[in-house]
Amino acid sequence: MRPPQPGLLPAPGIAVRLDHVSKRFGSAGPVAAPVLDDVHLEVAAGEFLCLLGASGSGKSTLLNLVAGLDRPTTGTIHRTSGRPALMFQDHALFPWLSVGRNIETALRLAGVARTERRERALDLLRLVRLPDGYDLRVHQLSGGMRQRVALARALAQGSKVLLMDEPFAALDAINRNLLHDELLRVWKERELTVVFVTHDVVEAVRLGDRVVLLGSRPGRVAATWDVGLARPRRPEDPGVTRLSREITGRLHEEIIRHAACR
Repeated sequence: MRPPQPGLLPAPGIAVRLDHVSKRFGSAGPVAAPVLDDVHLEVAAGEFLCLLGASGSGKSTLLNLVAGLDRPTTGTIHRTSGRPALMFQDHALFPWLSVGRNIETALRLAGVARTERRERALDLLRLVRLPDGYDLRVHQLSGGMRQRVALARALAQGSKVLLMDEPFAALDAINRNLLHDELLRVWKERELTVVFVTHDVVEAVRLGDRVVLLGSRPGRVAATWDVGLARPRRPEDPGVTRLSREITGRLHEEIIRHAACR
């Protein structure tokens, strides 16, 4: 991948671009090891990009930087569609509010008028296939239902860029499989750009247009794959299996390389 030129705005059709981005925590001196180092990455508008890497590779840190929750130590991040929406592994719903009110809170923060919020919340619940969920409480929801509500709340922010930090990691295989299909449907219907962090290679291949592997300590772009497989994809499909095996092999190389350098 050709590194972007620093100081230039993203080309048309690019939703997010990272130019020479590095991140260190603690002291800014030479003893502070970088979590991310000189990362170059472009995400096309409408792309579903999966970010993969071992623990400690800086995946969540990179997502927080793109979300604007933190600033890079060096380098720049360009976003052409405003501040992205962010969805976490933990649903982070307010248990004292109903499902509908949880979504309306995000709509209020997005500047939606009070008179419009209920209908907008109902529209979002229909989108994530929880049309009768408005008055339910969080404790009444299954894990999969909670993540559907979390997705609706993220979409309520009105951003065309959705950042997802291992949102289905805590779900069982059946619910995860169902939510993969639902997420892809919403991505297409809303014409979103998605950056999806995962440690699951098969999940990355099943969902992504492109898979980016981060190396560890410091996190750098180690490899990129254009998936190029027709949708819908299933974990057992030969193409998914073949590419997953290739990516897993490269991931293991990165893990071994990191262990040898410690």
